[in-house]
Amino acid sequence: MKIILSLRRHHYVARVSIFLVMVALIAGMVGCGQPTYNLTIASTAGGNVTIPGEGTFTYNEGMVVDLVAEAEEGYHFVNWTGNVDTIANVNTAATTITMHDRYYITANFVDIYDLTISSTEGGSVTTPGEGTFTYNEGTVVDLVAEAQEGYHFVNWTGDVGNIADVKAAVTNITMNGGYSITANFAQYIPMVAAGPFHTVGLRANGTVVAVGMDYYGQCDVGGWTGIIQLAAGGLHTVGLRANGTVVAVGYNYYGQCDVGGWMDIIQVDAGYFHTVGLKDDGTVVAVGDNEYGQCDVGGWTNIIQVTAGRWHTVGLKNDGTAVAVGRHYEGNCDVGGWTDIIQVTAGLFHTVGLKSDGTLVALGSNYYGQCNVGNWTSIMQVAAGDYHTVGVRSGGTVVAAGWNDDGQCDVGDWTDIIQAAAGLFHTVGLKANGTVVAVGDNEYGQCDVGGW
Repeated sequence: MKIILSLRRHHYVARVSIFLVMVALIAGMVGCGQPTYNLTIASTAGGNVTIPGEGTFTYNEGMVVDLVAEAEEGYHFVNWTGNVDTIANVNTAATTITMHDRYYITANFVDIYDLTISSTEGGSVTTPGEGTFTYNEGTVVDLVAEAQEGYHFVNWTGDVGNIADVKAAVTNITMNGGYSITANFAQYIPMVAAGPFHTVGLRANGTVVAVGMDYYGQCDVGGWTGIIQLAAGGLHTVGLRANGTVVAVGYNYYGQCDVGGWMDIIQVDAGYFHTVGLKDDGTVVAVGDNEYGQCDVGGWTNIIQVTAGRWHTVGLKNDGTAVAVGRHYEGNCDVGGWTDIIQVTAGLFHTVGLKSDGTLVALGSNYYGQCNVGNWTSIMQVAAGDYHTVGVRSGGTVVAAGWNDDGQCDVGDWTDIIQAAAGLFHTVGLKANGTVVAVGDNEYGQCDVGGW
């Protein structure tokens, strides 16, 4: 009997043990089906992760965890980086991550900056527009300025340190701070220029017309646009573009038209076989014939205007004094004692300076009386031809002195003139209404400006 009871007890214990082992195995199997993973969250300066927070969190495999990042004032959420393969949208501040492994993620924030854009009269900024715009740090913003008819873009001013090209109407700015910038525009100012045998005119829309001798293509200016100033040399024509570059056509034996690489130019002039350009930093460049040193201007500084005679070059300094190089003939380059000058002009062998009080000084060859200008008053602009001098008075009348065999000095009846140019044997005047008059030699049609 005891043996039977003992066997029964043994079988019961064995069954209970098997049952407990089975329960343990099942529990173990269930546990192995739900692994857990750590999610470590951090953020850069400028914000933080509010849901679920920052630090290390443990989640079951497959769990979808909400993520919410909030930027501080003056910052903007950029993206999530790190182990981001299971993040629903790495570019949104509120998103989710699905836990299939251990993950380390970071919420990234950047500074945001304001860009304030305005423009002067004569145009507008079409891209991105005008007003105040907000951008993430490092954003490259396209800038497009468009001029109205009769105006041209000049430059960008203000906080321009990060603008790619301040002289280009189409450029960009990199936002590494808060900036305020202005697009500047200016009107095209009509003008006339006279070479020995041809005449050129700048229209109020930046295009150019020309008449006269065209043997070397010096009148081939019909395709020019965006021109803000002209100069007529002996057998070539030079145009200054609004962007500070220069174009030239005509006779180029001495390289006087080799101006294609010039930049940052603000004024040009042309001698008989040389061309000079004034840069915006007050220095001067020159190309062409240099037989008499008329191109030796490399050391000039603080220049605000240049003029080219046939074989000499004169520069006006910002203190009202003048410098000159080139062929010295009868004192035409002796300008060292001049003061209070506001404009200079050079002829063949004479040089003329306009003083701030409207009077003139002149030196050099006076064989034809081209320097007899000492009694002129109220002059606002002066031009020197090869052998004659022309002055425009503030009231719009004109005076002239010098060789007059072809009537180039017969300007006494002109009125409403705002600018004049003097060639070899002819004189051209621009009237306030935009029309042009001319007198003198017309062998090559250089005075046929009546239709302009």
